[in-house]
Order: sequence, then structure tokens, then C-alpha cells
Amino acid sequence: MFLCIQLEHFDVHSSFILGGGGIPFLHEPIFAKNLLPASTLQLELKFSKVGKKREVTKISVTKCICFINQQLEYYGTIYIGTPPQKFSVVFDTGSSDLWVPSVKCSSEACLKHRRFDSSKSSTFRRTGKHFHIVYGTGSMKGILVFDTVSSLSISHQGFGLSTTESGKAFVNMTFDGILGLAYPSLSEEKATPFFDSLMKEGLLEKHQFSVYLSRKKRGSEFIFGGIDQSHYTGRINWIPVNYQSGFWQIALDSILVDGTEIACKGGCHGIIDTGTSLLLGPKYEMIKIEKAIGATPTHFGIVSFTFCELSNMPDVVFVINGIHYPLPPSAYTLKDKQVGCFSGFGYSFDGSWNLGDVFIREYYSIFDRENNQVGLAKAV
Repeated sequence: MFLCIQLEHFDVHSSFILGGGGIPFLHEPIFAKNLLPASTLQLELKFSKVGKKREVTKISVTKCICFINQQLEYYGTIYIGTPPQKFSVVFDTGSSDLWVPSVKCSSEACLKHRRFDSSKSSTFRRTGKHFHIVYGTGSMKGILVFDTVSSLSISHQGFGLSTTESGKAFVNMTFDGILGLAYPSLSEEKATPFFDSLMKEGLLEKHQFSVYLSRKKRGSEFIFGGIDQSHYTGRINWIPVNYQSGFWQIALDSILVDGTEIACKGGCHGIIDTGTSLLLGPKYEMIKIEKAIGATPTHFGIVSFTFCELSNMPDVVFVINGIHYPLPPSAYTLKDKQVGCFSGFGYSFDGSWNLGDVFIREYYSIFDRENNQVGLAKAV
């Protein structure tokens, strides 16, 4: 099976400002993430059975720029239970668990989102197993259960039902839960992750998925089981993944500005992460990059540009497996009517490098589980 999900969006003015620069939302406890409440893309997957193959219906997607940072966060609609109950979840390559709120959760965050009612599903199975995940701005407790993910025909998928969600970040998010796409070893629930279930049940032509994030209002795609050649130019460069970490972690050779090695001297590691809107790195390294590109921190916690003249700003080049991946100013600068021009770079909480959507928008990204590698090609 080959699932091609096409996205489209429209803009809404920046109307919510939380704590100046927004409240960071960290949904992965080791490699900290800055998922600040952000502009959001919503997609819905639907397909009908045709014999043993499935035909995909492409559904339009909504983007709401609701927060000052104007970052992009992608979430899609899945259906759980029999009859199906609808939930929006983040497709996140930086975590491995699937979870949504339980109807038994009375936390403020749960009450503001869709909640799964197990009593209404004839295929629901509970395990009695509890789990607890601590995030940078809160935590959640839940139980491991099993049910059908009907929109993707997984008949016995393990997932979490949150019974308690702590932290304002959960309250303010537009999506209900998270669908992790990292390796199984990262799972806190210790259930078979979603993508592993797709592979196990033979639902994919290839054991890979690919991501294209368009800067235009239409055209972004998240593809399970294949690659869309129309979204990149040139060759795909394949990079080995340190899958023992549980993440889509790759080795970086160095980071250059104007031909000078300015960060990641001697090499470092980073993860390719669809669940993080910015490009994150160690603070002391990012300060050097900010200085080189002419950005300055503000009292809002945002790194801004006094003069946003892209033609006079340098590329920031990531050298990966001997290949140069330049990020031009158009890729690492973001604009907001209230703030002006600011940087798409940010500080990681644990000193790790996290190549989030700022990087992925510039480079078509392929996540290959069969060969434990990531493919990168210049996006078009």
C-alpha cells in the first residue's frame, strides 16, 4: 500500500501570545523539543478498499497561524475504535508512542480536546498497564490499551489513553494527541509503534515514509510507503541512522558560515524531527551562529533581525556525510506582523542538535526503516 497525503492551508492572523514567545511544548523527554504553540496543518486520511489494495482520498488541510512564532506543526486525523472516533495527532519522528486523551481524564487539557470513550468501542481491549511520560513543560499519565485504527486498517494497535495531563502547553495545543514515528526502543508504552504495525501487517509497499513541507499554501505531503519524485531535484543522499538511540539520529560533520567552521567542530550528532518546528542546537553554538547571521536575542525570548535584508545575509551550511546542505536566509528567517523578522534557530534544552521543520522544508526527507537510513534531497 502507498499512502500519499496532500496538504493545503490558509493563513489566519497572529492572535494568541503566550508568555511573550509562547510556551515551549516538549513531547520527548531525552532530546528536548521546542514545540511552541504554533501555526498548524491539519490533514485527514481516508481510503476505500479495492480488492486487497487501498485507494487514497486526498483531503485538504488547514493552517492556522495562531501564535507569535508562526512555526509550522503538522497534525492529521486518525480514527480509533468501532465505530470510529476521530482524533487529531502530531506525526512525530522524534517519539514512538501513540496516545490520545481518555474520556476519564478530567484535566483541563483533556477537557479542551477530543477524548476517547472506550465504552463506545466494541473492539476495545485494556491491559491494566500504566505509564508516565515527563515532558519539559508538563507530564502525562495514562494506560496502555488496544483497539482498531480504522482509517489505516490496523486491527489491534496498542496506544495510550491519557488519564492526567499536566502543563499549560497541553491545554493550548490544537491537536489531541501524538503519533510517534521513531524506533520502538524509544517507546514509553512498550507497545508496537504505529509504523511498525503498518510494516508487520504488510500494509506498505516499502518500509519507509517521506515528508515534503511546502512553503506554499498547497502541496505539502506526508507519504507512507514511498517517495514522490516530483518534490525534489537532483539525487537522494543516504545517511546511516544511529537507530540504537531510538531516534532518526545522524552524524553531522560540521556547520559552516561563509566557509568557516562555526559550530559542530570535529563532528556531532543530530536528529531529523518532524515534531519540532525550529532548528535547535546547543545554546553556546547557536549564539555563534546568531552572531554570524546578524541576529540578536530579544526580551521576548525570540532571536530577531534588526535589518531583514536576505540578500546580505549568509547561508548556514550543514555538512552531513561529506555533502553540503546550505540553509539560505529565506529558509532560516521567519516573519510576523507583530515581531517582524526573526530566526528559525533556537536553543535545545539538553544541548542536542535537532533538525526540525526549518531544515525539512528545505530538504525532502525520507525515513527508511528497512535499511536504517535517512535520505535527503533538495526540495522543490
